[in-house]
Order: sequence, then C-alpha cells, then structure tokens
Amino acid sequence: MADSPQPAPVSFPEFQPLTTAKWQERLTRDLKGQDPATLRWQTPDGFAVEPFYHQEALAELGGAPTPLVRAAGAWRNVPTYVVPAASRGHEAIDRAVAALKLGAEGAHFVLAQADEFDVDYLAQQLPLADTYVGYSLRRGAAGLLTRLAAAAGEPLRGFLVLDPITHHAPDLISQQDELRAVLIASRAWPEFRALGLDVAYYGNRGATATQQIAFALSTAAHYLSQLPNEELTVADVAAALHLHVAVAPNYFFEIAKLRAMRRLWATLLHAYGLPADAAERLTIFASTATWSQTTLDPHTNLLRHATEAMSAVLGGADAVSVGTFDSLFHEPNDFAERLARNLPVLLREEAHLGQVQDAAAGSYYLETLTDTLARQAWALFQQLEAAGGLPAATGRVLALLHESAQAQFRRIAGGQQVVVGTNRYQNAKEQFDFNPKRLLRSSTFDTTRATYPTEVLRLATALHFERRELKKKRAALVLLGTHTNETILESFLQTLPVTERPELRYAHPEGTLSVLFSSAEQATLMYATPLQFGRLARTINGVPLDEAGFIPPALLTADLATMQEAVQVFGLKEFTVEGYSTEDVLSRLQGRDAAPTATASSEAE
Repeated sequence: MADSPQPAPVSFPEFQPLTTAKWQERLTRDLKGQDPATLRWQTPDGFAVEPFYHQEALAELGGAPTPLVRAAGAWRNVPTYVVPAASRGHEAIDRAVAALKLGAEGAHFVLAQADEFDVDYLAQQLPLADTYVGYSLRRGAAGLLTRLAAAAGEPLRGFLVLDPITHHAPDLISQQDELRAVLIASRAWPEFRALGLDVAYYGNRGATATQQIAFALSTAAHYLSQLPNEELTVADVAAALHLHVAVAPNYFFEIAKLRAMRRLWATLLHAYGLPADAAERLTIFASTATWSQTTLDPHTNLLRHATEAMSAVLGGADAVSVGTFDSLFHEPNDFAERLARNLPVLLREEAHLGQVQDAAAGSYYLETLTDTLARQAWALFQQLEAAGGLPAATGRVLALLHESAQAQFRRIAGGQQVVVGTNRYQNAKEQFDFNPKRLLRSSTFDTTRATYPTEVLRLATALHFERRELKKKRAALVLLGTHTNETILESFLQTLPVTERPELRYAHPEGTLSVLFSSAEQATLMYATPLQFGRLARTINGVPLDEAGFIPPALLTADLATMQEAVQVFGLKEFTVEGYSTEDVLSRLQGRDAAPTATASSEAE
C-alpha cells in the first residue's frame, strides 16, 4: 500500500508582503487622488462596508476566528417538490425517485395537506430509512410522522419544517403540543431533525440578513423556553432544531449570513446552559430564494441560482436545494429540473466546492462582515426579547419586514439595485414564454417577490399595447399592487435624462392599491383602497358581497361600458404624472423608441 502523500508547505517567496499603507497608496494612485473612503457603501442592514480590508481587520476581531466546520461533513444536493392541496403526491414522488438516480442526494416535499400525502407509495418507491427526505408543512406533523415511521420500519433520515411561530398560527398552544409529540417520537433518530425553523419565510419577503438571523434566534428562543416539559428536556429541543434558509444573490453577504447564524447559535444555546458541542450539531438547509426570481428574461434566474448555491455551500449549508428557473410560469418539467439538479453537481465535481469546509475562514472582508452581521443581529434579537420575544413582538417583526421590503422595491425602481433583464439591460422585444393573462389571473402567481412591482407593470403594459393594436372591445383592470405607483414614478424618472426630469406631482394615499385601467382607446393609472377594489372585483365576477373567502384576481376584464361604470361607482382615482399621460409613461417604461410627449394633466384628486 502506497504511503499517504505528505502536505507540502506553501510559500511564495517571489511576492513581498505589502503593508496597509502601501495598499492605500496604490488605491489612491489608481483613483487619481480621490479619497478611497468615497467608495464606502451603505448596506441595507444599516452599516457601511469599506472598500479595502487588510490584516488589521483580523486584529480588530482579536485574531482570526475559529473556522466553522459542519458536523455532517459533505453537503447534500436536495431538490424541492411542491405537493399541492388534494394531491396524493405520486407525481412529485416519481420525480424525486428519478432525480435520485441522476445526481440528487435527497428530496424535500412541500406539503399543502400532509394528511393527503401518500406515505405508503413513498415508502414503496424509496427506502425511507436510507434516504434523506425533508417535509415542509403547516399542520398535521404528528400524524405524518407516525405514518412515515410505520412505513419505514426503521429510524428516518431528514427533517421536518413545522414552524407555527413564524407562520402566525392562530392555534399556537395546540400546535406546540403537537410539536412536543413529534420531538418525543423522533428524539431517538440521530439523523432526523424534527423542529425546522422556516427562516426562508422572512428571506423570501425581503428581510435583511441581520433581520433573518435575529428573527430566527427569537423563534428558537421561544421553542427552547416553551416546549420543554417533564418528558422533554431543553437538550432534546435543541437537538431537534435546524434552520431552513433562503439564500439571495448578494454573494458575500449570504456567505457571511450563514456563518453568523452558526456563531450566534452557539451563543444562544450557551445561554440555555447547553455545551458547545450541542451547537455544532446544528444543520442548515438552504434553498435558492424565490424573492429574487423574475419572469422577465427568466434565464437570468440561472445566474442568480448559481451564485446563491455557491453562497450556500461556502457559507456552510448542510443541504442545498436549487429551484427551477421557470417555476413562476411553467409547470414542473424535465429540462428545468435537470438544470437545477446539475448545478450543485457542477459546484462539487468541477468547482470542487465540497473539498474545503469554511473556505471563507481567514478572509479579512468575510470575517469582518460575519462579525458585523452577528453583532447587528444579536442587538436586534435583544431588542425583540426586550419587547417580549416572539410571538409577542410579531407586530414589530412584520413592521421591520415591510420596511425592508419597501426599501428594496424602491432601490430596484430607482436603479440602485440592479436586476439584470428586469430594471437593467431589458429585452424590449422579449417574447414571453407564457400567457401573461393566464399568469396574472393565476392564484398561485407569486406576488411577494422583489421584482414584482416592476414586472407586473411590464406584463400589464404588454397586454395594453396588444389590446390597443388589436382594437379589442373589452377593457381590463390590472392590480399592480400596494404602492406600485410610487415604483412607477421612480422607474419613469430613471428613463429621463437628469436635465429633463420635471417637477412631478403624484397622489397615492397610504394603504391604497395601484391599478392600471386599459382599453383599446386609453390606459390610465389609478389607485383604490383594498375595500374599493374588492367590491369592484366581486361585481365584475358576479360574486355576492357577503360570500366569504373570495380573493380578487390581479386581472379583471369586462366590456368597456361596464368597466368604466364600475370604476366610477366604486370611486377609483386617477394617478397622474404631471406633463405626461399614462400612455407616455408606459411607452417609455416598455422601452419603446418614441419619447414621451408632454400633455396637459391635472393633479389627482
């Protein structure tokens, strides 16, 4: 047997060490005398990032922190499959079985109705005791786990994501009782984590990295405090906890986010009197973010998924799920699933990202960023705990979430945050690979995403110009969303040269919805209260006012006279950009050649 090769010392004698002063001197020269401090930028998390970091950065941290090592070793490639309501899940199971033969190393099922999921069929297709399988659900975990255990006959591998705190469950007490039953039933299974925190809920709604960490800590603190009883210890609860995290395209921040989570996890468990090795057993399941996906120029989603997956792996995730690039507008298909499944394979086999744990360790920038995020998140966590912790502080959490999401909408509208294909480098002649009408009418179309305000305007505009060119007799009303008129204004300003930007006036009261009225003759931007739009939608769709459970679709159509009368009766108001008609604004935002023509316009009432 050959001797094992011995590592050779790494040395680069031809490179002389450079001091911080020398680097700063070079930066100043390259900037032609401009102060490097002008390159400092403010992050959405509320702190500044320097343009340059050197060895002093580690000294300020008290030396290089200890590298973060995953207890499980290698990370897994775990695709996600959605099982809709009233489905037995056979189709999703078949797709998962096929994927496991083609490079996947597990499966994650998102269950709309856990009691409908055919566990026996799953066990027939997969050896549950040997296959890493996760399940995300809102309720019914105890029944699902009982059926899974009976079908497997042996301890399960994988995880559950059931987080009533994050999902604001109205029956929290009974849900916590169910969680205790699940933890007791599964605590003898060393490779199964039964208490998953759905941190992705916040990440996919616009929360900053700091907020995601702080909200996760506050949620975990609640479970650690409330779930233990005479049958269940704090150590049992901690051993069952794991994190489901959404990873966005902000490459270095997402790496630092996962690293900061692990560091603060040790601090949290220490506060509960648990040993350091308890924190080392934390597992993180990372999914590419739905928040960053777009329907416009959708192949750019592949690029976002690539950086997101890299961040997840380099940040220390134990399992990675890459979404399909066309999931917003296409049913599951082999081509998109193959691309998604193979991306982690490429990262491991060709980029060799599986060979080093905590590759970011020792980086001046990433260690500083990790430390800063950890400090900021811990401070916010303490503020939430002072306010009673979750769920008592839910109102504050939702207010922070709304504020950060709106700030991101504004950055995208104003061009400060670039989304390739959506607000920069758009394809003005793009041919949609889907039916915009059907998509806007779909109840499953994700309207919570960062690009939705920009995207829905593009889709509605395309429909309007089609209606005008074909001289369609029916009119349409498209719900653009809350405060989207402000996004329209910001986006429109960016299309004009600075010297030509007029003083614009607009009216869009707090809490109202943005709407586009479209006919062959005209297009008008309007606004309405949720009550006004809801009543109008019920009238157009023939739904009685007292019928519960009606959710207005984003696209309403009727003959022109009916729609005009409904708009007037229900009191929708016009939103105007002084000096420009809606048609001018839409033409410019659509990327059409004709420059907007100033027209007389009065301020909205």
